[in-house]
Amino acid sequence: MSRELDKIDKRILEELEADGRLSIVELAARVNLTNTPCSERVRRLERSGYISGYRATLNMEKLGFGHLTIVQVSLAATAGDNSLDAFNAAVRKVPEVESCLMVAGSFDYLLTIRTRDIAHFRQVLGNTINALPGILQTNSFAVMETVK
Repeated sequence: MSRELDKIDKRILEELEADGRLSIVELAARVNLTNTPCSERVRRLERSGYISGYRATLNMEKLGFGHLTIVQVSLAATAGDNSLDAFNAAVRKVPEVESCLMVAGSFDYLLTIRTRDIAHFRQVLGNTINALPGILQTNSFAVMETVK
């Protein structure tokens, strides 16, 4: 049974979302608790699934993958067969796909693709994305700036 989050729980989540490396001592000070109750709350939030993990945010520019493209994907068919499952399984294997969202609307998926540059993107689009199962059409949008 999941209980309601209070304002301290929400504050803990905000602080950890901003910096998952905060020590319990620093986190407790920021949310105005002592260490033990703060630690117990964090463990409870982890156990109940509000915190699903901790990870590093990588600087993709420094890693040589500063080119970001958004790709809309339309499948030929989405009902009655395993086309969604086949596409989902295949797209998970493409290392340049940073995220894949199934959406409701005039297309089926929204992909974010990380590549070195536009030439690398064209290669990935032509050789990999367009070869995914069930693809009918793609529309690509080069990202000029990440605002948030």
